[in-house]
Amino acid sequence: MDLTLTTSIILIISGVIVGFINTLAGGGTIISISLFMFLGLPPIVANGTNRIPIFFQTVTAVILYQRKKMIDWSKSLKLVIPIILGNLSGAFLASLLPEKIFSYIFAGIVFLFGISMIFDPNRWLKENKALQIKPVTYLQYLTYFFLGIYGGFVHVGIGYFYLGMLVLVGGYDIIKANVFKIVFVMFSVPFSLLVFSAKGNVDWSAGLIHAIGNTIGATIGVKYAIKNGGNFVRYIMLTLIILVVLQLLGVLTPEKILAIFK
Repeated sequence: MDLTLTTSIILIISGVIVGFINTLAGGGTIISISLFMFLGLPPIVANGTNRIPIFFQTVTAVILYQRKKMIDWSKSLKLVIPIILGNLSGAFLASLLPEKIFSYIFAGIVFLFGISMIFDPNRWLKENKALQIKPVTYLQYLTYFFLGIYGGFVHVGIGYFYLGMLVLVGGYDIIKANVFKIVFVMFSVPFSLLVFSAKGNVDWSAGLIHAIGNTIGATIGVKYAIKNGGNFVRYIMLTLIILVVLQLLGVLTPEKILAIFK
């Protein structure tokens, strides 16, 4: 990619938007990948490069949430282990099914999360202490393992699956679940980044410049989440869920977005 001053400014400004969206909910990936492709990166390189700003925005958010004493490190580290193992194993296991099958399955799941938010909002806004104190089951560990596979090699909308597990199964409200989600992504995304980098599918310069904006957006996102609470995040998520489902179903893709500007 030819990084001019104009290109760099575009990467930073768009990064602010993506960092804000991803920190509050998720789904900003399509913006980053579309932009990278618009600026000349092949799809596979755009996908790999996208892991750089994701890592930096999650590190930023984790630091800010830690200052507010909002991170349950004990629970986070227990749950992130199967996710990391899933990321490491995904290159082999994900190849058994075409990516489109994964996309259709997960589009249906994300859609159901959206329905749950609309018709049972209290489930997402209020904690369930009884569920929180229950020990994590082997089935839950296995579920996080498979989510790790998906997150490592497809990634689209992975944050919503973590949120769904943490709210509907773990009993956390949407704000606390979002904190867990960010910790999960921070620890797991470096493994998929290493895979892409080892194959030469990462543009480090473009990714690091985009990451500048992402860290700014993440900072704003954390402050908004803490200040405005779960209901605000819920409305943001409902809007973005529509976009993520359209992306997973192939209705809204980076290629189609780029075609609008041609």
